[in-house]
Amino acid sequence: MNKYNQIYQELSSDIAGGKYKKEDVLPSEHRLVEMFDVSRETVRKALDLLQENGYIQKMKGKGSVIIYNPSMDFTVSHLTSFKEIQQLKTKSYETKVIELEKYDAEEFPNVMEKLKIEPEERIWRLVRQRIFSGMTQIVDTDFFIVDMMPGLNKKVAEDSIYEYIEQKLGLVIAYSHKEITFDPMSDGEIELFNTAHLPYAATVRSVVHLNDARPFQYNVSKHLATEFKFVDFSRRFHGD
Repeated sequence: MNKYNQIYQELSSDIAGGKYKKEDVLPSEHRLVEMFDVSRETVRKALDLLQENGYIQKMKGKGSVIIYNPSMDFTVSHLTSFKEIQQLKTKSYETKVIELEKYDAEEFPNVMEKLKIEPEERIWRLVRQRIFSGMTQIVDTDFFIVDMMPGLNKKVAEDSIYEYIEQKLGLVIAYSHKEITFDPMSDGEIELFNTAHLPYAATVRSVVHLNDARPFQYNVSKHLATEFKFVDFSRRFHGD
């Protein structure tokens, strides 16, 4: 990872973790140059990236002001594991594994297409409940290619699959494509949610890729419609 990305990662983690609060001002460019032992140009690139991603606003005469607003909401613009989201928030969920089984890919044609695999390949199907205060608020269904993750087990699924992929398997997760719809729940989903007053779920479907562009995960994340709100940060870019 290049220097300015390292600085960006450290400062964004500090901001998201609460070291710097909203409306605080980051250390000056001069101070950041000293802190990270890099050039002013490198610091400016890191600050530009922080501004681009909604962490700061650079203000003339004042410096880099924190505009990041931590939220309990579901953020669609970041590729973050459920465990990482929890570490940044105060809302604590219990994860319960309902199913972890291997299937032939041909049993799930849509997943086969999304993961670009052949009918005879084997896939994991993982179903997890995310429970808060006794209420199931999210039901996650994930599909992974068995050959890429032969050691997947219930303990990993209850903790962090992304941590397992990156730290144990040494793979790099890079990007995903997501779509959000509102769909009627199936009978099985109504049973899993068990407290749903409306039989509809906010559904987020994602295909997640490694840094070599290989798709490795197809995720269908269903949220109680009454508890779901997504947030994003948008910045208008001005041409000359």
